[in-house]
Amino acid sequence: MQVTETKAEGLKREIEIVVPASDLEARLQTRLYEAKDRVQLKGFRPGKVPVGHLRKMYGKSLMAEIVNQILTETPRNVIAERNERSAMQPEIGMSEDEAEAEKVLNGGADFKFTLTYETLPAFEIKGTEGIKIERPVVEVADEEIDEQVERIAENARTYAAKDGAADKGDRVTMDFVGKIDGEPFDGGTATDSNLVIGSGQFIPGFEDQLIGVKAGDEKTVELTFPEDYGAAHLAGKPATFDVTVKEVAAPEETTIDDEFAAKLGVESLDRLKTVVREQIESQYGQATRQKVKRQLLDALDAAYDFDLPEKLVEAEFTNIWNQVQGELTNSGKTFEDEDTTEEKARAEYRRLAERRVRLGLVLSEIGEKAGVQITDEELQRAMFEQLRRYPGQEKEVYEYFQKNPDAVASLRAPLYEEKVVDHLLAEVDVTDKTVSKEELMAEDEDDKETALAS
Repeated sequence: MQVTETKAEGLKREIEIVVPASDLEARLQTRLYEAKDRVQLKGFRPGKVPVGHLRKMYGKSLMAEIVNQILTETPRNVIAERNERSAMQPEIGMSEDEAEAEKVLNGGADFKFTLTYETLPAFEIKGTEGIKIERPVVEVADEEIDEQVERIAENARTYAAKDGAADKGDRVTMDFVGKIDGEPFDGGTATDSNLVIGSGQFIPGFEDQLIGVKAGDEKTVELTFPEDYGAAHLAGKPATFDVTVKEVAAPEETTIDDEFAAKLGVESLDRLKTVVREQIESQYGQATRQKVKRQLLDALDAAYDFDLPEKLVEAEFTNIWNQVQGELTNSGKTFEDEDTTEEKARAEYRRLAERRVRLGLVLSEIGEKAGVQITDEELQRAMFEQLRRYPGQEKEVYEYFQKNPDAVASLRAPLYEEKVVDHLLAEVDVTDKTVSKEELMAEDEDDKETALAS
């Protein structure tokens, strides 16, 4: 086998490979002699079929198997022998001349093909000295626990039907049909919808117009969608809602005590408050983790600068861009609505793709040198988390992971990333800073960059 490098530009490589016809013939002869003892043909005793006859009958198909085996094994072996790592699966180029292919399969020509790929960049892992992380921490006050318990009680409040007119705080059960220019619009129709007047669940102006209605009333509510409404095709437009009131119900008294906690499946009010505290602390802990991780990734991004495989960047950009376009389509918005242009957005998300690829390579290299591993148990837990998201379809989802290595890799990647981040956080200088919950939960402009798309 002759291996010749025909291109070496930056990270790009092109390798020409020639497998001489004599090598192909030798492999074919081996296959034929192996088949000789297994093949049973009418008119021949077992093991007595002439090799020449076998070649006439099976030579072409066996040669095709040999060629496929070469195409499967050679790229990996050649790249390994060159002490390189391919960023993505190498592209294989072959002659499209059918006559040439026939010659190869008939053993009359050398088999030639090319490998085109990009190597992973080589870079030195830098020390973490000088990286300082400020970890924002929120102290959960008792007042916040009480407020959350009161919200739980409000959501669990019961209502009793009444004959009188609806007032603020009452629950109205209704059917409605929303119209623009006299025509119903998508998402504007509901049946048996419950609305507590004053809850702020509906568009501004809707709830106030229900004050005074009674069961059996029909009413037309007139309003204008806010200019910043999430669905662009409705934003700023006047609309009417034909409402049929089915029931008006008044709120019943709720006492927050041990009996109330028991109705929620908790043994006591103190235990309910403990559960609420744990939930809030978990929520704040996730936000803290995100802020800390962002600082760490920013520091790594500033520390490393090296050439990136173009195809990796392009693949990452495509993933991001498809998501962006999907979100715009779902919201009915355009780039102009987001105060930008498609050209500027493409440039911004291209930079984001480059950042993600660079940080992914850096974290991967750091994790490899640190011996970070994902255990089978951790991977199983992640898989079962996915199964729980699809009740009733657990078997199908499990089989999907069993049959798709890429799907399993998609579970492994974020686990690996988080373990590498934990490894780095144990090395860098981290100091706690007490902040308000508003400061902690405020979303940074670039928080979307925190997660690495591996």
